Amino acid sequence: MRAIGYQAAASLEDPLYLQDLELPDPCPSDLDLLVAIEAVGVNPVDGKVRAREHPERGGWRILGWDAVGRIEAVGPGVEGFRPGERVWYAGALQRQGCNAELHCVDHRLVARAPERLGPAEAAALPLTSITAWELLFDRLRIPQDPQTSRGECLLVVGAAGGVGSMLLQLARALTGLTLVGTASRPESRAWALRMGAHHVVDHHQPLRPQLEALGIPAVQWVASLTHTDRHFEALVDLLAPQGALALIDDPDPAAINVLALKSKSLALHWELMFTRSLYGTPDLAAQGRLLQRAADLVDRGVLVSTLQEHRGAITAAHLHQAHRRIASHGMVGKLVLEGFDPP
Repeated sequence: MRAIGYQAAASLEDPLYLQDLELPDPCPSDLDLLVAIEAVGVNPVDGKVRAREHPERGGWRILGWDAVGRIEAVGPGVEGFRPGERVWYAGALQRQGCNAELHCVDHRLVARAPERLGPAEAAALPLTSITAWELLFDRLRIPQDPQTSRGECLLVVGAAGGVGSMLLQLARALTGLTLVGTASRPESRAWALRMGAHHVVDHHQPLRPQLEALGIPAVQWVASLTHTDRHFEALVDLLAPQGALALIDDPDPAAINVLALKSKSLALHWELMFTRSLYGTPDLAAQGRLLQRAADLVDRGVLVSTLQEHRGAITAAHLHQAHRRIASHGMVGKLVLEGFDPP
């Protein structure tokens, strides 16, 4: 099969940062699906893994954790799936990624892809949908009750990115919260409003005066998706007593003073969508169920694709360009590659 991977350390400036490969077809294990990949999303985690993980001598590491494709084969322990079905998933961090023609994935992490979307549009959603859902409903434990509003507010820092785009949509559809997103450019502000924010404030300016001007003296929940170390003090200040902060980025520990949370009895949560698969938790299949719920919401027109950049076929050159684009920190929505060039 064709795949894209790497063998050795390399910077984004290295022409061999990623390479086009021919590798043996993978074989599904007992609980696996073998999927013929149609489209992949590109995420910040791809670049992070490229920077820190190096395969054993002579081996290859394949990146990619956002996939849409059709099932080619199922393992003997698989129930509920059959060859020919189109599925979507984000996979497991400790296994080879989906930047390949064929990919093996534990079926418990998988759901049928939404019928309403083509492969590229759908590939923008799995990883960010899981992250946003888990952050809102598993970590922050926000009630799924869109009919009830008690004047409570969720602040989303970095609202126009991939996770922010899905988090706003899910919170707007499934909760009764007032949603405030942060964005600084006209295009990112417009996108956050389109994705469901009631208000957008500029994270390059002091946050408290902007929220007070909206009649919001405090927020009950914060989803900090980027630059948490830069905003931590302001977020603690804005949170109401007994509120909660959840984050997904990798802030400088020296900038996170957890003792500042004590006087307000604030909760601090981390969200990593790979936790269930990394540790084989008893609720591993919750991710498949979550993705099926998301697919159903897409097919009902409640959620929309966050695809903003289609970078062509799945090749080393295009993936290299995609990693550069994401490293620029200027993305709105998601970036996707689709299909393979003719052999």
